[in-house]
Amino acid sequence: MTSPAREVLPHRHVLTLPAEPAAVRVGRETAEQALVEWGIGLRHPAVGPALLILSELITNSVRHAAVLSPHVTVTYAAAGDCLVLAVHDRHPYQPPLYGALAGAGGGGLATVMELTLGLGGTAVVRADADGRGKGIWITLPL
Repeated sequence: MTSPAREVLPHRHVLTLPAEPAAVRVGRETAEQALVEWGIGLRHPAVGPALLILSELITNSVRHAAVLSPHVTVTYAAAGDCLVLAVHDRHPYQPPLYGALAGAGGGGLATVMELTLGLGGTAVVRADADGRGKGIWITLPL
């Protein structure tokens, strides 16, 4: 299955950052700028939760994957009816997204999933072909 961001969404931006704490701020600010450029107002009801989701995913990559992944790549994509956010790193661990809701150490991922599902969105972990990295893709309706 291919990513909707690669196939049909007219707006797309990709940003690669060092896996350092400052990546969270830069990733979020870049998302805000892209959304405004694409005509999606920052007051849209999905934008605040989307920015929190993005911040949590980048934070997780910086905290847990930096030892194997010196960079994190963030993909932003949108169409009139949806927003896609993806965070990719080169650490092989694939977190059980839907398991995060069950409690037991979900932390930031539980927040990501609660917000995603609360907005009617979807979340997917996609492994790299070589098994040494993954991307977490969040799709939210607008």
